[in-house]
Amino acid sequence: MNATTAIPRRRARTAEAPAIPAARAAILFGGLALLFAVLAGRSVYLQWVDNAFLQERGAARYSRELELPAHRGRIVDRAGEPLAVSTPVKSLWAFGGQLSMSDEEAAKLARILELKPSALKARIGTSEDFVYVAKFVPPEVAERALALRIKGLNEETAYRRYYPGGEVTSHVVGFTGDRDAGQEGIELAQQAWLAGAPGSRRVIINRRGEVVEDVASIRAPQEGRDLALSLDSRLQYLAFRELKAAVESNKAKAGGLVILDVRTGEILALANWPAFNPNGSGRTARERMRNRALTDVFEPGSTLKPFAIAAALEAGVVRPDTPIDTGGGTLTIGSSTIHDAHPEGTLTVAQVIQKSSNVGAAKIALKLPAETLWRELADVGFGSMPKTGYPGEVSGRLRPAKSWKPIEQATISYGHGISVNLVQLARAYTVFATGGELMPATLFKTGAPAAGRPAMSRETALAVRRMLEMAVQPGGTAPRAQVSGYRVAGKTGTAHKLEGHGYAPDKYVSSFVGFAPASDPRIVVAVMIDEPSGGKYYGGAVAAPVFSAVAGSALRLLGVPTDARVDNVIPVPDENEVREET
Repeated sequence: MNATTAIPRRRARTAEAPAIPAARAAILFGGLALLFAVLAGRSVYLQWVDNAFLQERGAARYSRELELPAHRGRIVDRAGEPLAVSTPVKSLWAFGGQLSMSDEEAAKLARILELKPSALKARIGTSEDFVYVAKFVPPEVAERALALRIKGLNEETAYRRYYPGGEVTSHVVGFTGDRDAGQEGIELAQQAWLAGAPGSRRVIINRRGEVVEDVASIRAPQEGRDLALSLDSRLQYLAFRELKAAVESNKAKAGGLVILDVRTGEILALANWPAFNPNGSGRTARERMRNRALTDVFEPGSTLKPFAIAAALEAGVVRPDTPIDTGGGTLTIGSSTIHDAHPEGTLTVAQVIQKSSNVGAAKIALKLPAETLWRELADVGFGSMPKTGYPGEVSGRLRPAKSWKPIEQATISYGHGISVNLVQLARAYTVFATGGELMPATLFKTGAPAAGRPAMSRETALAVRRMLEMAVQPGGTAPRAQVSGYRVAGKTGTAHKLEGHGYAPDKYVSSFVGFAPASDPRIVVAVMIDEPSGGKYYGGAVAAPVFSAVAGSALRLLGVPTDARVDNVIPVPDENEVREET
């Protein structure tokens, strides 16, 4: 009986469940209710108050915004001939994570695009971001790539710059980069004018990344504007051809040539050698890309003498017929001695220019206060940028007169101790061509006469012009600058090159600057040959013949009337050619 009663009691104790305290149950229920309320509130907030985030994430799965490139404006010459145009090309694109292709398809695509498969995969990546698989490929290449029917691979039309003039106009026009943005030259300087503004469009894609529908045009592209330069393509080709031939025949390092319109200040031609082809896909050495006529400086040598003479004429300290004793071709100032290449006795001021006497120019310059000579040089643009509109042009160097020592004032008179660029030098000679006014210099077409700035009296300018005519006649330094049918005026220069802290004894810059017709000048032509090493280095032998060839052809192409007989050229043997050395 005791055993019978013990068993039920044990079962009764096992069946009893522990009771949950009322406080704990209330806390648990309240926590669950609060969590539910937060979730419900967040849901209401995202769906009704701030639903942009969810819409954006949803749209990102099927909607994309694509850029529409703007057509870049053309660059043309003064006659409308194209110098830079944008041609349609194809670009292949995809959304990286949605591009689906097998290894075999990847190998075929890489082969079509002339890439290694590994390089192709690295370019595509694995993210969902937009990526260009290939940019600016010919249409036939894009067609072959799309014929593989790779899922997610799409095409778009883009533009690539083409330069019809190639290396002939490369230094002026420049070139664009991968995103069609200007990198050098006028392309860089006028980026805002030429580029326009790209547009965009929204498209719908399927799960394979293929465009299935154009939704809307978000922003229409704004096309770039055309730009007319002052260059004449005929004269540019002429200048480039003659300069290249001169640099190569004289085994020179480089050269530059400028043709300037006296009436408008427009640069009709600006050539450099060596040059580069802006249409090439390979890398080009920076040395070949330098626009030496505007970004490089050199000591002008005897081409500066006319300005020293003009300063003295303006100050009234000499006249064209004033005799100057050149002391047998030497002049000692302090511990330095100035020499003439060909010693002379007494020369008139006009003959100092004709014979290119360093001693004569130095003696005339020393008759002036330093400030007077400095002012004349500054008034014709030396020491200031020519402001042609080209990026990177330099101002050269004209030190303040107060820092000049007597020997420096003397050497500046024949172009040592001052540096210029070729356009600057050509522009300065417009003072003599116009009868006293310094003309602006521009690379942009104006098509109308420009207003010059008075820089010296007309009487002085015409007097120096007559001296410059003497320099190209027999007995002068540049008979090889003569042009059949035209009177010309100009000046040679031969300067030792600076090297380290002194002048290199066997390296020269040979130059000639002149204008024609001398009776009514229309063009100024400046030629510079850097380090000729073919046996000749004087400006009269190296640069003057280039002037003759270019000026004669340019005047005829421009239809300028002759002002001399066709048989006016007087040949002069080499041994009779007067040479200058500075």
